[in-house]
Amino acid sequence: NWKMNKTLDEALKLVEELKPLVKDAKCDVVICPPYICLNEIVGKVRGTNIKVGAQNMYYEESGAYTGEV
Repeated sequence: NWKMNKTLDEALKLVEELKPLVKDAKCDVVICPPYICLNEIVGKVRGTNIKVGAQNMYYEESGAYTGEV
């Protein structure tokens, strides 16, 4: 759960770094990026074993805030 701590560019970079690390994982791999990153992230993990969860936004610019989507 990334809460609201990644920009889109940071989130995309993290996913690219994560993909080879978890490709042979024997457990579920689920990431929960900020809501504004969902569309791009879903596209980047398509065809991998990484699943995507969702959360909404909060009025603060960044921080440890989790929504309820």
